[in-house]
Amino acid sequence: MDATVEFLPYAPTGRSRRRWPDALKAQLVADTLLPGATVASIARRHGMRPSHLSSWRTLARQGKLVLPPPDDTVGFAAVAIARPAPEISPSEPAGAEIAMGAVTIRLKAGASAERIAAIVRALSAS
Repeated sequence: MDATVEFLPYAPTGRSRRRWPDALKAQLVADTLLPGATVASIARRHGMRPSHLSSWRTLARQGKLVLPPPDDTVGFAAVAIARPAPEISPSEPAGAEIAMGAVTIRLKAGASAERIAAIVRALSAS
């Protein structure tokens, strides 16, 4: 029985597994948070799949990957300027209002504390 033995050279299929240091992972995630940056563009720049980078973003949200502090501590925020509220004309200042059960008593502005106390005592006595 003559058999021919053939040896094939080992050629790995796909990519070899890369190791990413935590500091580099954190920096790449921080880069995705910059204005105008996308996960896909950052991943493409570093030769990795966007889903891999997205999984690191999830780790960062869970607190398992600590991001570096931002380079610039000063940031800008969008500001919406609203029209000032219309001024209420000070016609007559509102007075006190006492409500006990079904009874509501409205007093004119400037009622003395003694007057208010007397009304409250009268209502609570009945």
